[in-house]
Amino acid sequence: MCGIVGYIGHREAYPIILKGLKRLEYRGYDSAGIALYDGNDIKLSKTKGKVDDLQKRLESEIPTIGNLGIGHTRWATHGVPNDVNSHPHYSNSGDLVIIHNGIIENYEALKQELTKRGYTFTSDTDTEVLINLIEEIKKSENIKLGKAVQIALNQVVGAYAIAVFDKNKPNEIVVARLGSPLAIGIGEDEFFIASDASPFIEYTNNAIYLEDEEMAVVRRGKDVKVRKIKDDSTVDPYIQELQMNLEQIEKGGYEHFMLKEIYEQPHAIKDTYRGRLLSDEAIVKMAGIEDNMKKFLNADRIIVVACGTSWHAGLVSEYIFEDLARIPVEVEYASEFRYRNPIITEKDVVIAISQSGETADTLAAIKLAKSKGAFVFGVCNVVGSSIARETHAGAYTHAGPEIGVASTKAFTTQITVLSLIALRLARAKGTISSSDFRHHLIELEMIPSKVEKALESDDYVKSIANIYKDASNFLYLGRGYNFPVALEGALKLKEISYIHAEGYPAAEMKHGPIALIDENMPIVVIATKKGHYEKVVSNIQEIKSRKGKIIGIVTEGDEDVKKLADHVIEVPETIESLSPLLTTIPLQLLSYHIAVMLDKNVDQPRNLAKSVTVE
Repeated sequence: MCGIVGYIGHREAYPIILKGLKRLEYRGYDSAGIALYDGNDIKLSKTKGKVDDLQKRLESEIPTIGNLGIGHTRWATHGVPNDVNSHPHYSNSGDLVIIHNGIIENYEALKQELTKRGYTFTSDTDTEVLINLIEEIKKSENIKLGKAVQIALNQVVGAYAIAVFDKNKPNEIVVARLGSPLAIGIGEDEFFIASDASPFIEYTNNAIYLEDEEMAVVRRGKDVKVRKIKDDSTVDPYIQELQMNLEQIEKGGYEHFMLKEIYEQPHAIKDTYRGRLLSDEAIVKMAGIEDNMKKFLNADRIIVVACGTSWHAGLVSEYIFEDLARIPVEVEYASEFRYRNPIITEKDVVIAISQSGETADTLAAIKLAKSKGAFVFGVCNVVGSSIARETHAGAYTHAGPEIGVASTKAFTTQITVLSLIALRLARAKGTISSSDFRHHLIELEMIPSKVEKALESDDYVKSIANIYKDASNFLYLGRGYNFPVALEGALKLKEISYIHAEGYPAAEMKHGPIALIDENMPIVVIATKKGHYEKVVSNIQEIKSRKGKIIGIVTEGDEDVKKLADHVIEVPETIESLSPLLTTIPLQLLSYHIAVMLDKNVDQPRNLAKSVTVE
């Protein structure tokens, strides 16, 4: 949530910042702004709305010249989305300007103190308080901007990624982070600042990712200086070579990033198990597991912590770990985990799942688990992210950038990684036979081609979407491994079409939701041949007798459900534990097509953010 872009160098800053903000739109936002230094003064333009709205306004308001600038997309926390609360924010003197991701929790107390000292505030934001605190410290102590930023950040409570500029020192930008990501791109006599590398990937492959409680002075003609905020000690920055390329963050001919990413899943799943799954040799090879095998084998239980789609992937993993490896598993909302005083011991293994690797609630859960002595294993997609650094060990999904806010390939690649881990542990524990183990590996290796087959239903799913696009409620039902898929299908529909939807275990339908069923209610039922099939068919008969509209997700060649359902979408057959990788595909397509038909912003749904970096 929120996006930061900055540039200082020999090029014109405006086009770089504007393009960078558009690259960060996937993070979710409700307003945008840019500040440019034109050689004499800071020129600023900002507005409620989208980056396109900002572009129209800015180009009619201020000159678009200058070699230094900062830009921001804001997701409202303090103060409603409007022009005034949008970033950047000036200090009272107009000399300093700031952009900020995160929340300053003690801003009200700081604001009261600054008001007593004569400062005035035009916005409702915590960010305007921060920039004036920096100005007050800079003036009262007669110190440079970098030192003032450091002292100010030691006085605030909360989370932040900031970029600050002083018009009286037009050769530098000061940046800092705590709990919100910030990258510095290193070019030839130029530097780029951004929430992630996507805004500057075509200009440089070299980047520094600041760690929590680090700040840097980015100055033309000088190496980047990184220091610890708390004690001012110097840090030797690690310059990382980026693996991302420009093609990965462009639509590639698809109408939306979400559709592109749905279709990328066969390749993404293959990339996830590549080098880890060796079916010919009947081996699963994962360094993070091999190096910590004793931790897993001696664990009393596995606790999975995650949010949203990642939580649903964690629910699937609960079935997989308990079924194959016979290890007790608890799946927790990371957002609730640390607030209920959980019992955690050194005998626990905590698996933290996050697409971005920056999810604030999951990071908080990780820190709590570590403080109790648990071993923490991370599963995330973004190399060098906070979760990758905070956990003891982990595994990347290698899904490639996911730009659409509604996760698709994150879900399937997370399940792929978790399946590999469960299989490796099952083999080590002897809870799976050699033949079953090999069979699972062969089936997993075939999943990409089966996902391709499932994607062939796209046109048919689109026709179903056209029938039900105006429904006000949906019900999703599944059993066993496919109950979490029902939850995920309902979430996707809610996220991008804004239609109310609920996912339930199919057997729970009789304990309440059945009261909702009538001739206007579409019910999506996952009824594959493997896993409680007869019971699900009975549930479908109960729905049919109440005139509900049934959309069945079935195994190829199914005849029983076809006789009862209004529509049947077939997926290839596979073993039960891997069926979520296939049954989720038509549900992703259904939500996508309904959202498009309703003219919703598929890639940037309202009120949502891709990377939730505040609690």
